[in-house]
Amino acid sequence: MLQLRGLPVVPDPRPRRRARLLEALASRKADAFLVSHLPNVRYLTGFTGSNALLLVTPAKSILYTDPRYDFQASEECDVQVKVLTGSTWADAAADIARRRISRLALEAARVPHQLWVSTAKALGKATKLIAADGMVERQRTVKSADEIDLIRRSVKLASKVYEKAIRKVKPGTTELALAAGIDFAMRKLGASGPSFDTIVAAGPRSALPHAQPTNARIGEGQLLLVDMGACLDGYASDMTRMAHMGRPSPKAADLHAAVLEAQLAAIDAVGPGIDARKVDQSARKVLKRHNLDRAFMHGTGHGLGLEIHENPRIGRTSEDILETGMVITIEPGAYIEGYGGVRIEDTILVTGRGAEILTPTAKELLVISS
Repeated sequence: MLQLRGLPVVPDPRPRRRARLLEALASRKADAFLVSHLPNVRYLTGFTGSNALLLVTPAKSILYTDPRYDFQASEECDVQVKVLTGSTWADAAADIARRRISRLALEAARVPHQLWVSTAKALGKATKLIAADGMVERQRTVKSADEIDLIRRSVKLASKVYEKAIRKVKPGTTELALAAGIDFAMRKLGASGPSFDTIVAAGPRSALPHAQPTNARIGEGQLLLVDMGACLDGYASDMTRMAHMGRPSPKAADLHAAVLEAQLAAIDAVGPGIDARKVDQSARKVLKRHNLDRAFMHGTGHGLGLEIHENPRIGRTSEDILETGMVITIEPGAYIEGYGGVRIEDTILVTGRGAEILTPTAKELLVISS
């Protein structure tokens, strides 16, 4: 049980998360689950290190790690910790073999084939390996109140950093300098770092959806795209805002207005029970009216949490249905080769009534005076 002074007792969510995982395992007729994806290990135990495996069984759960994390794992985790001095996978497999587990589920998509083969060999014929993907990830799609609070704080931190950083931009500022200033400011305010590589792209380079910052200088008459997010206590945020160096041309203003209209239409479509494809379609319909449908070449959004990209996926082929408590991004864009691009992105909470925009930063095209 967790308790802060003056606040009610909050039950530790980790045991319930592991219990729900075991309930889901019944459909696979597995006796135990060996979790290897580190964000899933963190979700189930609280461990934040870079090397661990988690065995979840009805009797107990065991975290395997190496001597670097001896003290840390004991402090962070609510499960038994076994510190292994050799190969974590090989030594864990040897320990599991002694436990005589008949059917062991693994995250097949996360385990290289060679490792799967060597694990099966170490366990022997007495243990059958079962491919079981996405079981923890499905739990993680709907956030608890504590997780939502952490994401809110991450969003506010990132927004605060952006609003301060963008005011310092002048003609001649390089993309790299702006990106470095953003990353430094996030850490200074308490983030462990950016939740992904900060994107700063000016002029024609803003037409590259995942542009990496360069030494290119932000010049007069250019669009400026900033896509950024903070990682705070493990939880990510994500936002994209647009600025323009000097008075924008009608072309730049119209492009921004069209993307903003598409983004607002997609947000209006968000709600519990809604097919994620319909949210994506709402953005595309608007862009098609502006003859920009071919200039939008990525999905409208994605879930986020312990990872920057999680389920649900908001795109043309998504099979996800939105639920209350999901946290997603809405980020349509339009990109014109040789000219530039616009993307506008918010972090959104799916509520019982629709969508709550968590990102507080204004979305109009910000004009930077030269």
